[in-house]
Amino acid sequence: MTESAIKRVLQRWQLAAPRQYVVYAAAILIFGLFAVVLRDDGFVTASNLLNIGRQAAPIAVMAVGMAFALGAAEIDLSIGSVAALSSLVVADAVGSFGFAAGVAITLAIGMGIGAVNGVIAVKVRIPSFLVTLGTLGIVSGVARNLNNLQSLPIRNDTYLNVFGAGSLGPISSLLIWTVIVGVVGHLALHQLRWGRHVLAVGADRSAAGALGIKTDRVRITALIASAAAASLAGMLLAGRLAIGRHDLGENLLLTVIAAVVIGGTNLFGGRASVAGAIAGSIVMAMLNNGLILMGLRVADQLIARGVIIILAVALSMREQKET
Repeated sequence: MTESAIKRVLQRWQLAAPRQYVVYAAAILIFGLFAVVLRDDGFVTASNLLNIGRQAAPIAVMAVGMAFALGAAEIDLSIGSVAALSSLVVADAVGSFGFAAGVAITLAIGMGIGAVNGVIAVKVRIPSFLVTLGTLGIVSGVARNLNNLQSLPIRNDTYLNVFGAGSLGPISSLLIWTVIVGVVGHLALHQLRWGRHVLAVGADRSAAGALGIKTDRVRITALIASAAAASLAGMLLAGRLAIGRHDLGENLLLTVIAAVVIGGTNLFGGRASVAGAIAGSIVMAMLNNGLILMGLRVADQLIARGVIIILAVALSMREQKET
């Protein structure tokens, strides 16, 4: 197996790469539109822009993980429930075992869920869509039983500073985590052999296997990465609100998928963009924030997200036919 051979497998999937820049144009367009329409409602104030960044942070973290799953032609529908469970686990573990151990335990549980998803999908040969749909229900049920639907407060100041309320000068720790995850994800995708293998497997699994890539291992680790990112996002949500809750982050699944797909990741595998996923997360956060300032209801926000997902999937299917 040679790296040049892997690049040839990926080549035809990179031809549509310019579409990845659509998300940046959309971000500028949406920001400009809301800046004009909501100029009297404080959309462009520093406090509101910082609030948008904080809202985008957990979405962006989950989106980076989802980009790897989709890049490998898999999908993880359990990320919302993993985030919720992680918020409860970290609240309990940090209180019982301290900051470092609590964080380590929570990440280990998240990665364990991802490993279970991956092994069942790959070894039992059940589509990851169905596996993670089942995991969504199981993990959600566990989260609801963990503390009898009661929230768990977090009183560890170190944890709250690192994962939520803290800042480095004027920069919120939530934004710092977004940058860290984005940089690590970008380097993993473009500089590590594993990242290239993820895309090769998603582009053409049979060809990737013929080149000597361990396709099963790549698919499993992609789902582990997605679950680990969801677990980290749950910890960020818990840190921001200083509580763990059974439904914290459960409603972000559609937002994350929309952010990843409009960011240039192919829904059917073979191409992924970490930077695009983060930009898509900012677009979704701006959209949610603007709709709220316009006085629209939650139902209207769900409709808007649904429309965006349909348009994004339509673009992905068009690309699939072209390639």
